Amino acid sequence: MDTLQIVLILLAGVGAGAINAVVGSGTLITFPALVAFGVPPQTATMSNAIGLIPGNIASSLGYREEIRGQGRRLLGWVPASVLGALTGAYLLVHLPETSFEAIVPALIVVALIMVIGQPALQSYLKKRKAAAAAAGKEVAEAAEPGHESVGRKIAVFLAIYATAVYGGYFAAAQGIILIGLLGMLLTDPLQRINGIKNVLVLVVNAVAAASYIIVGFEKINWLAALLVAIGSLFGGYIGARVGRRLNPVVLRCIIVVLGLVALWRILQIH
Repeated sequence: MDTLQIVLILLAGVGAGAINAVVGSGTLITFPALVAFGVPPQTATMSNAIGLIPGNIASSLGYREEIRGQGRRLLGWVPASVLGALTGAYLLVHLPETSFEAIVPALIVVALIMVIGQPALQSYLKKRKAAAAAAGKEVAEAAEPGHESVGRKIAVFLAIYATAVYGGYFAAAQGIILIGLLGMLLTDPLQRINGIKNVLVLVVNAVAAASYIIVGFEKINWLAALLVAIGSLFGGYIGARVGRRLNPVVLRCIIVVLGLVALWRILQIH
């Protein structure tokens, strides 16, 4: 990589770390950047997952107030993230790279739809929670986390597992998908759910990264992973601190444009 590419990947890491802390889908910044500079898609996914871990840690710490008191719930949900991440990482490492390149365009399209549709989804979730509160339903559950019914706990576990499989395989917009699913299954405020999301995404990326290192070490671009790691560390801190002040429309437009660039680049490979 030349100096300009190094600087651009660092900046992409900063942007991805910040966006992951606020909404998720930061992979749609770093993944296109790596692919644009000639990193094969499968290698880009592995290197990106490793590089984003520092940013995940920073954003999780930044949301510690939102996740305070939820230790028991998270301990019950972490196994779903671990199992899902292992499943997704296994698929990524063992399926042929041609299969990954064939599947990724569809995954990017799904991720972009989730990014574009997130405002409408958040609006729906807020109205749903307001209606439930007005009707006096599940107020105690929202005030005292961990009192979900058995059926709802099972549904949450399965939703987290399914999202983790996706995250272990590709990762882009897994945070948005997880927020959407948890928002429909839990009665917690969205900022609280965002804190939960940051922790569970950290688990998924850490488990997936460990799997990649163990069984796919030779496929990882370590310079790219290091650059994304440095950038995402600063970005995760910035996002957790000031991310709520950023214009979400601008961020969403940037993500969509870069996602389309990644889609075009992968289709060009074929």
